[in-house]
Amino acid sequence: MTSQHSQRKNEHVSLAEKFFDNHSKSGFDNVRFIHQSLPEIDLNEIDLSTNIQDLKLDFPFYIEAMTGGSDYTKKLNDKLSKVAKATGIAMATGSQSIALKDNSTVGSFAITRQNYNGPIFANIGASHSLYDAKKVIKMVNADALEIHVNVAQELIMPEGDRKFYWLDNIQNIVNNINIPVIVKEVGFGMAKETIQKLKNIGVKNINISGRGGTNFATIENFRRHNKELNYLSNWGQTTVESLLEAYSFSNDLSIIASGGIRNPLDIAKSIALGSNAVGMSGFILNSVIKNGVEETINLINEFKNGLKIIMALLSCRTIYELQQQKLVLDSNLVAYLQQRSLSY
Repeated sequence: MTSQHSQRKNEHVSLAEKFFDNHSKSGFDNVRFIHQSLPEIDLNEIDLSTNIQDLKLDFPFYIEAMTGGSDYTKKLNDKLSKVAKATGIAMATGSQSIALKDNSTVGSFAITRQNYNGPIFANIGASHSLYDAKKVIKMVNADALEIHVNVAQELIMPEGDRKFYWLDNIQNIVNNINIPVIVKEVGFGMAKETIQKLKNIGVKNINISGRGGTNFATIENFRRHNKELNYLSNWGQTTVESLLEAYSFSNDLSIIASGGIRNPLDIAKSIALGSNAVGMSGFILNSVIKNGVEETINLINEFKNGLKIIMALLSCRTIYELQQQKLVLDSNLVAYLQQRSLSY
């Protein structure tokens, strides 16, 4: 069984790379900023730091959860954590569920902390107990815990779960963990109804993880071989739609965006749509595999400068000021707001 789980981890990485598309389908092309010609600002004045609950991040984007659980993915986590160390951005591990079943895979996750003493997020599925949550946090000495909710992936996955009673588990973990707990989708987006349920049980940090990046419906359909559920490949809300769903909660919760983030402009737009931080997975994975660690480090440092340039164009000195910017939405998104009774 353990070897099958490790093989699945390798398949997920290889298929994520196979289906990677540098053209974002997350909705960011449907929103735009208004340029300011007299910003009265010095680029050196701009502060990129942000917070997730009470956890300070020096930069508002990070390496989102991807991998771990096999020899191959250990090598990837080694590279990713070296990128994080060199650039000072946070990093989330992939799901550590496999390490709870097979102690031999712990090292594929623990290597992230061995390489990097900056912010690291542990990761576990929503079906797991408080005891399991504490184990994965200890495994990487985590600064935050991601709990992923992945109903669509599980249902399409041939060997996936078929029962989904998760709210009590999430609430128990939130109430008994003393680091920020982030509830995260895996690329199908979130609706305001889901966010309200999570807020009601005390969740303070939500990653809406919208459609448009790594597509686990496509990945799991490919693994099914007969692909009988391929009509679900476009299931869910895009990243932009999900941010609009979450917008009215952004004063009370830390909202995190992920799903098809490809450049500093996507990051800036995500923040202007109410997010505190942005997670990037497929884009960084593709860079590490194709271009190596050093080129990926250079790319991330270019992203930092690019985000500062965009903030200067908008006369924003802080992430908070960027959050106050209003984007212009296209007519389809305006109709979406109206039909969903959302405010922006």
